[in-house]
Amino acid sequence: MTSRAIRQYEFGPAEVLRFEEVPAPVPDRGQVRVRVAVSGVHLVDTSIRSGEGGGPFGLPQLPMTPGREVAGVVDAVGAQVDQAWLGKRVVAHLGQASGGYAELAVARVESLHELPVGVDFAEAVAMIGTGRTTLAVLESAGVTADDVVLVPAAAGGMGALLVQAAKNVGAFVVALAGGSRKVELVRGLGADVVLDYRVADWPSRVRAALGGREVSVYFDGVGGAPGRAAFELLGVGGRVVMYGYSSGEPLELSAGDLWARSLSATAAIGPRMLRRPGGLRDLESAALAALAAKELVPLTQSFPLADAAAAHRALETRGTVGKVVLVA
Repeated sequence: MTSRAIRQYEFGPAEVLRFEEVPAPVPDRGQVRVRVAVSGVHLVDTSIRSGEGGGPFGLPQLPMTPGREVAGVVDAVGAQVDQAWLGKRVVAHLGQASGGYAELAVARVESLHELPVGVDFAEAVAMIGTGRTTLAVLESAGVTADDVVLVPAAAGGMGALLVQAAKNVGAFVVALAGGSRKVELVRGLGADVVLDYRVADWPSRVRAALGGREVSVYFDGVGGAPGRAAFELLGVGGRVVMYGYSSGEPLELSAGDLWARSLSATAAIGPRMLRRPGGLRDLESAALAALAAKELVPLTQSFPLADAAAAHRALETRGTVGKVVLVA
């Protein structure tokens, strides 16, 4: 039996991703096989593909099939797995570069979350990874109705969820997005102020829109010079949570920055998530519950599985909206 998957034999540009026929994976003890409907794509996947880095896990051995999140239907089970899983609609986080860009993927049974009828596969994929990280960021920030929250890249997978979550607790939300289409999408999420960060004087426009109020929480997923410009809007006693640097460089902070603003908290979400007391499964469950209740609804953009290279190129050029997924 065969199926199709994306395979990578060398590090390099998006073109190294090949759509090929491969032997169908067989679930081992404690595993199930999922007939994949949707798999998730991350910006870090592009860094792994290029050979630049793989986050806290390092680079995988080649050849390999990328992908860490899948949703679909269980079609086979390994030894010591309850047969009742067969036919279940599920979503799972597989781990870094663990075979998700495929028509068939294997997952540990303990990583599965059963999905109720009516929950969209693409949205479930968005929440199992990006959603759980969003909740970890919110856990660190402790946003309340008294906060003024600044969300850059608000049309991205995490940005869109952060806007919704902050509004859910009654915070005043300033969101930044690139281009008129993304600005309109973010405005539809309920942000109080939405500005185009491509406009040169956007920090002045933020100050004007706040009318004397100061940003008290800044979520930084951009880093570099744009992240620094946003950080300068943070008021005394504010909090900053860093969860990435899509600009290519982390946000630079000095001891002087901490003294000048008397920051009440700073946090970087990354390797510390792996040491979170109790693990990550409760965050996954909470993210999926928020989706089922329509409290958090991710934006998604789909590409065919065969066009994984195009999805990578679009991510790298900021040509996507929300969570990028591949449809098998």
